[in-house]
Amino acid sequence: MSTITLQIVVNGKTHTVEADPATPLLYVLRDHLQLNGPRFGCGLAQCGSCTVLMDGNAIRSCSIPVQAVTETEITTLEGIAQDAESLHPVQQAFVEEQAAQCGYCLNGAIMAAVALLRRNPDPNDEEIRNDLHGILCRCGAQARMIRAIKKVKG
Repeated sequence: MSTITLQIVVNGKTHTVEADPATPLLYVLRDHLQLNGPRFGCGLAQCGSCTVLMDGNAIRSCSIPVQAVTETEITTLEGIAQDAESLHPVQQAFVEEQAAQCGYCLNGAIMAAVALLRRNPDPNDEEIRNDLHGILCRCGAQARMIRAIKKVKG
């Protein structure tokens, strides 16, 4: 494994990290930058727990090498609120609708919802379900997640 110095922009700040260029972005976010919103779930980009925004689009950070994001803007759960004092409207709606149980999929669901609402400020139930399709939730909170997302206008 060869380590190189990379610069990545995460949550509006430029970070210099030493990593193998093939290291999954998820590991750099968690291990180097101590950002724990994105979580390791399956490691195969199938569960959605590791979802982050890359230039505003939801991606799975477990399957993208850190070198592939050096010229992009990455946003994690920690970076979606306007300031450290408040929640993003999607986060607030998830709290109000009690749209989490165990919380393991929560990062992915919130990040997918933020990306959806940026593209489509007034999605219908089917559009929301389609965007949440790749987020595996085993607790059965999907109906509350849909209600929460519908409460927010992008």
